[in-house]
Formats: sequence, structure tokens, C-alpha cells
Amino acid sequence: METIRNAINGKLVQSSSSRSQPVFNPATGEESAVLPLSSAAELDEAVAAAKAALPAWRDMPPLKRARFMFRFKELLDAHAEDIARAISKEHGKTHDDALGEVARGIEVVEFACGIPHLLKGEFSRNVGPAIDSYADRQPLGVVAGITPFNFPAMVPLWMYPIAVACGNTFVLKPSERDPSAPMLVYELFQKAGFPDGVLNVVHGDKEVVDAILDHPDIKAVSFVGSTPIAEYVYSRGTAAGKRVQALGGAKNHMVVLPDADIDKAADALMGAGYGSAGERCMAISVAVPVGEETADKLVAALKPRVEALKIGPSTDSEAEMGPLVTKQAQERVLGYIDKGVQEGADLVVDGRGFSLQGYENGYFVGGTLFDRVTTDMTIYKEEIFGPVLSVVRTNSYDEAVGMIDAHEYGNGTAIFTRNGDAARDFANRIEVGMVGVNVPIPVPVAYHSFGGWKRSLFGDHSIYGPEGVRFYTRLKTVTTRWPDDIHEGAVFTFPSMK
Repeated sequence: METIRNAINGKLVQSSSSRSQPVFNPATGEESAVLPLSSAAELDEAVAAAKAALPAWRDMPPLKRARFMFRFKELLDAHAEDIARAISKEHGKTHDDALGEVARGIEVVEFACGIPHLLKGEFSRNVGPAIDSYADRQPLGVVAGITPFNFPAMVPLWMYPIAVACGNTFVLKPSERDPSAPMLVYELFQKAGFPDGVLNVVHGDKEVVDAILDHPDIKAVSFVGSTPIAEYVYSRGTAAGKRVQALGGAKNHMVVLPDADIDKAADALMGAGYGSAGERCMAISVAVPVGEETADKLVAALKPRVEALKIGPSTDSEAEMGPLVTKQAQERVLGYIDKGVQEGADLVVDGRGFSLQGYENGYFVGGTLFDRVTTDMTIYKEEIFGPVLSVVRTNSYDEAVGMIDAHEYGNGTAIFTRNGDAARDFANRIEVGMVGVNVPIPVPVAYHSFGGWKRSLFGDHSIYGPEGVRFYTRLKTVTTRWPDDIHEGAVFTFPSMK
């Protein structure tokens, strides 16, 4: 049985912790590895290594840092299939879905390769008599990332490539549920030639998280996960004087107007609602048809599609959806389906009781579709994070917009329509951070930035893209004047151009 190791100062290190937990293959329910839960002392060792590596890495010209990043990107391209297999084995998502995750992570590495341009500052001549001023962005120091199970390769790649390209050193705490993919990517990072200590990986649970949030040498923390934990990370981290970006949960709606192509909308909802078994913070979990006729057509189109979902392990090339990540996740989602029935929603397709021959112990839940869900129901208010799609019928476009704006989450949303005026109004008015127009999962490309509104994001900066550069750097402005032969004497008034 493999034991997952930490990575500190360029070496794979066996944890000395007496605590551990199993890692499972969610398709079979079998234990595939053992993950030691590291101690705060081991986190201290990683931070010390990052701190020791910082001066030389910070002072390296950005162009040289970019060359390391180019080599890293080439290695990721060459090993994408291997990384995808590692993701699927421990997360459960299909191989093609895992490949898509890897590709989106590599795009952020590509963006980071442009760091010499991204760090260019500003210069103003003669801001005063013979006085010039310039500003540039400088690294923070040692920074850290805490990443979720649902994208074990992509989300870390949203963080540390930009952080280290900016001149910081990094400590990563991956999810305990699927640690192998981030370790494989770490090995490629080291193979690219990055100096020891620039990237360190420490596995663990709340003990390591709290140690990260409290450590005086860690200047900033990036987090992606559930809203309760995001709020905790933000509150504790900022109380310790850190810069924090904490991305939380979501309840993403897709509005379907009467003029929309119903078949295209239904196909979009299938991929956005059931892809990766719904374990995406950008999954569409609520369909909002406007008008009874639209709703009837949409449900009629969705029902056979949900019933025909091809569910299986990642080794099945025809599978469209895999299992949930853990037994606990499976039980949680089944509990939500029970709750929806109890609260009076119309269960159109029931995913409970799904079983796959040969994989009876896997953590599978069949695709589930609810109709006539109301905003006071638990399955509407809370993030389910499973293959459950709820249809909430509305009478008007304004009612749909008001309902979305009233929800506590504001991560992503979409509208399907042929009406340009309605789409433009929706994109402008809606109180959500990422909006799709006839695009069901509007995840921004790497040279834009990802982040929700309301209780989907705690902090002032979105992740990756230009916002990522701003998060991992701080602005310094320098005003200069060189001595001349004129002696003006002391000036006691506040400097101005008057």
C-alpha cells in the first residue's frame, strides 16, 4: 500500500505523524493509499525551506523565472494523460473530464510564462521639479494554498504558478481525499529545474490548515472550498495579518427564456449539472425556466436525457459521469434527495438505489431531477455538490433575476436566449461574479480572473489572471530627485505642485 509523502526543500519526505487516513478509489470503494496527517511542526519545516529559498528566487530576473515556467508547461503537456489517470483514480471523474481539468490548469501556467510583461511597472517623469516617480509590484514572500478535492490538479495550478512567477515561494496543502495528482505535478515542477524550497507540499487536515493561518512567516493564503470553511479561513487568516482570498460555495442558476432552443438548453444543463457528478463549484444545479410552457418543454427534454446518463468508472471510455468522491459524499447527496421528496418537490428522475454490476461498493448516485422546487426548500437553498438538478419555475424574467439576486451565493450563472437585449440586461444586472450567455459553465480563461460575489468569495481579489498577479504582489512607489547645486533650505509644508 502506497504511503503519500510530503515534499519539503526539494525532497520527498515521509511524515512522522502518528495520525493517518486512507485514500479510496471511489469507483470500487477500495483503499488505494495511506495519507499521513502531518503536524504543525512539519508545516514549520516547509515554511522554513520556503523562507530560505525566497531571497535568491525573489531577486532572480523575471525572465529567468519565466524560463523555468516554460519548462514546467512542456512537462505538464507531456504527462497530461498520467495526471488525468491519477485524478480519476482518486476523485472518480471520467478520464476526458480529468484531461479537461489538466488542460485548464496548464493554461494558467501559460499565462504565468508572461510574467516579465505582467510585472512591468509605471514611470512618470517630472512629477515635480526634477523629480521622477515610478511604481512596480514586488512579491509578498512565503505564501500558501489550501486546495479542494474536486480539482486536485487544476486548482493548485491556479495558485502557485502565478505566485512563484511573481517571485514568491509557496507551501501547498492539497485535499486529503485525492493527493496523488498534486504530488505528480509537484514532481514535474521539480523536474523543470525550479530551485529546492520554491514549492513545498504538506498533507494534513485542520491542524495543518490552522498552522498555515497562524504562521507569522506566511504572508498570504489562497483557499478554495466550501463557504463555511472559506469564511473561517478568511477570518482567521486576516486576524493574523495575512492577505487572504477564500473562494467558497455556489448555487448556480441557469435561466431559460421562452425563445431559447430547448434542446440546446437541455444538453447544456446535462453537461453543467451532471458532469463530474455535480462536484463542481461552477455546476448548474438550478434550472430556471420562464413560463409554464417553457418549463414543461424543458422538463420533458431533460427527463429522457437524465434517465439515459451513462454512469461508470473512469476506465469506461463511454462513461459520462463517475462516482462521488467518498462514501460520506454519497450519503450526503442521498440525504438531500430524501429531503427534497419530504419537502414536496416533484421527483422526476430518482438517482437513489443506482448500482453498477462489478462496482457495487462504489460511491455512485444516479442522475436525479426535481421539478417544481421552491425557494424555501433545502435542496434549493443549500449546495448539494452532487448529480441533482432542480427546476424552479418562474412566471417572468424579472422574477428569475430577483430570485437569483436574493440567493446568498453569487458564483456563476447563465442565461439561454436568442434575445440580445435580455442577455445584455441579464449580464449587466445580475449580482453574480461570472455570467454565461448561452454558455452554461462560464469559467474565465486564464488571462481573465475567476471569482464569485457575495458569500462565494471572501477577500478583495479573484484567483489567477491579472487578479492573481495583484494578489501575490504589493505595490511600491518610489519618488526620486538627484542633488543639484541649488540649496532651497528646509520645507515644512506638505509637498504639492503649487
